[in-house]
Amino acid sequence: MNKRDSFLAEINRGYDFEGYFIVLGGAMLDKEVMTGHFVKLPLKTFNRHGLIAGATGSGKTKTLQILAEQLSRHGVPSLLMDIKGDLSGIAVPSSGHPKIDERHEKIGFPFEPAGSPVEFLSISDEPGVRLRATVMEFGPVLFSKMLSLNETQSGIVAVIFKYCEDRDLPLLDLQDFKKVLQYLTTEGKEEIEAEYGRVSSASTGAIMRKIIELEQQGAELFFGEPSFEVDDLLRQDEQGRGIVSIMRLTDVQSRPKLFSTFMLQLLAEVYATFPEEGDLDKPKLVIFIDEAHLIFEDATDALLDQIEVIVKLIRSKGVGVFFVTQNPADIPEDVLGQLGMKIQHALRAFTAKERRAIKLASENYPLTDFYDVPQLLTELGIGEALVTALNEKGIPTPLVHTMLRAPESRMDVLTAAEIDEVVSRSELISKYNRRIDRESAQEILTEKIELAREEEHRRMLEEQREKGRRVSRRSRRREKSTLEKVINSTTTRQIGRTLARELARGLLGALGISSSRRRRRRRKR
Repeated sequence: MNKRDSFLAEINRGYDFEGYFIVLGGAMLDKEVMTGHFVKLPLKTFNRHGLIAGATGSGKTKTLQILAEQLSRHGVPSLLMDIKGDLSGIAVPSSGHPKIDERHEKIGFPFEPAGSPVEFLSISDEPGVRLRATVMEFGPVLFSKMLSLNETQSGIVAVIFKYCEDRDLPLLDLQDFKKVLQYLTTEGKEEIEAEYGRVSSASTGAIMRKIIELEQQGAELFFGEPSFEVDDLLRQDEQGRGIVSIMRLTDVQSRPKLFSTFMLQLLAEVYATFPEEGDLDKPKLVIFIDEAHLIFEDATDALLDQIEVIVKLIRSKGVGVFFVTQNPADIPEDVLGQLGMKIQHALRAFTAKERRAIKLASENYPLTDFYDVPQLLTELGIGEALVTALNEKGIPTPLVHTMLRAPESRMDVLTAAEIDEVVSRSELISKYNRRIDRESAQEILTEKIELAREEEHRRMLEEQREKGRRVSRRSRRREKSTLEKVINSTTTRQIGRTLARELARGLLGALGISSSRRRRRRRKR
């Protein structure tokens, strides 16, 4: 058997599936398309996650577009992270092109222009359904990891969540969290420490700085109510096609903290909300994370561990996660090892370091006798890729050089007017694009602090009045004492003078009587 026949036998055997599958393109050998021999991806193993990698301009985004629109045709909804803003075209049919017809003729597969049902979502000021989540929904562990806090600081965050839970204080947005943090170190310090232990002011200051850093990346738009319900990602249209939810993130490229926070919370919420499903014939939801390096490049070890755990466990919920990035090295090895499907576009080697990276990347794929993988990775054309997946039994399929089919939808962005039209048809706008500002921890604690301050003010006024009364009483007592002394002194003097006069009078009277008697005696003689 010659090389061509051996290759076709391996491809036909390795990509022969019984269940639902997507035709990704046509197999290639020695840079020639094997017309009519298709590379297919089984939907049954889409929950085993995947990787789409390749240099800028090699066709990664169009591959993502192909997968999303074909999943939609099979009734599978998807969520796309549109960092560059070039995925909106999936909402309208392709206008066609002679090069598309030529490509599909080589593959031996018909081209049928079609759009997909689309819902635009946003966590910023982009048009679309506004996604929000409350601080309380994050929980203390995830919230601490998001802020990259140490063990001591994480303990304080746990105290804040516990305090709010015990006292029914809704912890909705960052303002609520900051208010509780301030209260913990001021008016409520004694109350907190009496029940939960001593809290370091240095640690609370560090947490406050982390919150401010997050706010500077626009996180205040994300935290709040109403919270987005992840079940709304599982919708289908009237024709049974899965809704393609496109998260417009063109204005968050410079805010990786906000992006990674959102992704981590979303994955955690999906895992916590969706029931266990096991292995389904096709996934319930597929999440495509474009520019995935934004999640990992500044992530702490704790955050990476959290992502790895979620990626490992979320497959049992019927959810697949695909990372789209330039180089497989952008994905941590522990996460990369969980990705069953790999679609590798061209890599460029302009430096010795890049050549070493290409050799290392080639080791992520199954061994093959038909390709020099390191060499081929640098020679892949636009719209070509090396592909391997898991078959329905979980066994890796043969590595195959593939000419990808063209997307059935527009390979360009929608105009602002077209985006507005899609948004105007949304059934979720009225549900989520209104901000609820119910009484929460900030208002409750502010009122509590004001009441405490009013009570303190009244107490101080009462103390001042009491002090005034005491001073007045002491003053009156001093005045009375002085008056009594004066009166007593005057009375004493008056009594003394009276006694003196009386004594004088008595004495003079006695003397007068004695003299009168002597005169009468002399007359008688």
